[in-house]
Amino acid sequence: MIDLTKDNPYKVLIKYSYPMLIGNLFQLFHNVIDSIMVSRLLGKECLAAVGICSQITTTLITLSIGITFGTSILISKRIGEKNEEEINKVIDTGFVFSTIIAVFVSVFCTIFTINILIVFKVPEDIFVFTNTYITIIFIGFTPTFLYNTMANILRGLGDSKTPTFFLLISCFINIILNLLFIKYLKLGIGGAAWATVIAQTFAFMGVFIYSSIKYPNYRIHLFHPLFKIYALKSILKYSIPSTMQEIFRSIGLMSLQIIINGFGTGCIAAYTVVSRVDSFAQLPTINLGRALANYTAQNLGAKKEDRIKKGFKAAFVIGLTVIMTISIFILLSPDFFIKIFSRDNEVILIGRTYLRIVGMVYSVSLLMHLLNGVLLGYEKTFIPMLATIISLCIIQVPSALLLSSTRLGYIGIWIATPLGWIGGVLIRYYYYRKIVIMKK
Repeated sequence: MIDLTKDNPYKVLIKYSYPMLIGNLFQLFHNVIDSIMVSRLLGKECLAAVGICSQITTTLITLSIGITFGTSILISKRIGEKNEEEINKVIDTGFVFSTIIAVFVSVFCTIFTINILIVFKVPEDIFVFTNTYITIIFIGFTPTFLYNTMANILRGLGDSKTPTFFLLISCFINIILNLLFIKYLKLGIGGAAWATVIAQTFAFMGVFIYSSIKYPNYRIHLFHPLFKIYALKSILKYSIPSTMQEIFRSIGLMSLQIIINGFGTGCIAAYTVVSRVDSFAQLPTINLGRALANYTAQNLGAKKEDRIKKGFKAAFVIGLTVIMTISIFILLSPDFFIKIFSRDNEVILIGRTYLRIVGMVYSVSLLMHLLNGVLLGYEKTFIPMLATIISLCIIQVPSALLLSSTRLGYIGIWIATPLGWIGGVLIRYYYYRKIVIMKK
């Protein structure tokens, strides 16, 4: 476990965040492997289907992270306070709460699969493929949710390596099963979905069993959980705003997906590909933001607020160095990254315009996630929610709808992305100055 209240901020943030980055890279690999194999073995239509499903599943995964992130922050704060008794209560309460939500979400989505696809206006030529894939993912979603719960619990304790280790193994399982199910057993797009579900189930079971052995003092009490209402209320203080933020974010992203769907299968497939590239490019910024949230919470609990400003500056320098390097590579060779997933000429042409527009403003996304992390660490959960609603639902989506209805077409949707990010940064920075910089 890493103590975030000691040593040089640069050193501890890198040491703490890089396993999170690697872990999330491998979590993305689950979807990426599906996209590559589906594209190469089953064609553009199945790739578009996986792309639409990925938007839905990414929303659910992000929702699970948001719901359980409060548990992680509270654990970090109790670690800073050296309050061992409360740590166990927060862990058990968070796990029980997550289990209930996970089962509910899985059952609800499975029952209303067709309705969800209708809302997304899935084109008729890929409706059957999309329905097959997403139904299987919904059925097996509970282990994915609970993996994120366990990962956030361990990160709250200062262990960001264990979740990464099991994700690495599950990624290789996913590759093997994809080859077996799609190429050799000819199970089609359903085989890709089952490979993902089985691999993610292994990740959850592995991290649960291993962490119980490695950290016996913090193991989850399955039969007699230390469930406390006051601990749940503290978790909900984070989870409700985070959940509302993800709901509005989902509404915004679904709206964007619906606008994109109107431009046909080629545009859907292209957006699927560039979304993968985009996700990889932004992972360092997202993980630095999450690391900074735990860093802020621990130092706030230890009453070392002077380290928080230093930590923000360190995270910005680290993040800017990484993201500028990534931006240069993407801007110079957008086709290279697109061709990893698809060699279709239409997909390459459409995807290239996205990467050249959005690749220039990744540094804005970095600043947005870092500000988010500090505000969450300070327990100011309402502000990120407000900023997300305004930037995505009030700025980006209307801009995408307006601009795409002009001669710009789908390019207008791409231009709307940096507009939303800039709005999100301005809102968060206003409150960061008020809460952190100007605080006496």
